[in-house]
Amino acid sequence: MSSAGVDCRALSLKVIIPNFLIKVTARIRSTRLRIGATPMLTHNQIWTALDRLAAQAGLSPSALAKRAGLDPTTFNKSKRVTSDGRERWPSTESVSKALAATGMTIHTFVQLIDETTRGVQSVPLLSFAEAGASGRFDQNGLPIGDGWDEAGFPSVSDQHAYALEISGDAMKPAYRDGDIIVVSPAAPVRRGDRVVLKARNGEIMLKELRRRTAKTIELQSVDPGHSERTLAISDVEWIARIVWASQ
Repeated sequence: MSSAGVDCRALSLKVIIPNFLIKVTARIRSTRLRIGATPMLTHNQIWTALDRLAAQAGLSPSALAKRAGLDPTTFNKSKRVTSDGRERWPSTESVSKALAATGMTIHTFVQLIDETTRGVQSVPLLSFAEAGASGRFDQNGLPIGDGWDEAGFPSVSDQHAYALEISGDAMKPAYRDGDIIVVSPAAPVRRGDRVVLKARNGEIMLKELRRRTAKTIELQSVDPGHSERTLAISDVEWIARIVWASQ
């Protein structure tokens, strides 16, 4: 799609969104009055819908903002509440540009608002390039510290699951720039699984598990141009399985 086409579509959506959201709010209010719930379109519903829009397009919230021609932090969790604790809502312009950038319709966005959040889990999100920095994980491979964003992805049965955004094309063809992987520290790791591993020297790796014995772990690079690597078990701090990827 040309930039002119995107701009025109964004402008069109910007015009129709206010009136359409009025109708959406009325429809949701009517539904909830019938079931005795609070008749309100909430701050959380709108942001969750944007997270789900990004996830459906295989993007993180920041990647969605960049694709839409917005500041990369526009949809970040840190921008959803002001410094004094007040809720900050996304603008109609930012929503319209996000829809145009993903090729989604306003009707799709309304469905994302009106659907329950079942099947979607909010998880911490970080760039893979930053994962090796000090203070990102504890000794068990669970996410800790500041600097993590948050986004909604397909639900996994692990409250400590987290997401990493691939930067660059060093992992092609398995993963490309902007792809998201969801990692579950609690998931069992088997031969053939793609994993994220931290060595005791601080190195974070994304590999395929070829073989594990009582003494060693054999790893295959996701890039076929790289050779296998073998580590002593004593040199591995933690290993976790990749359970979902946006591709």
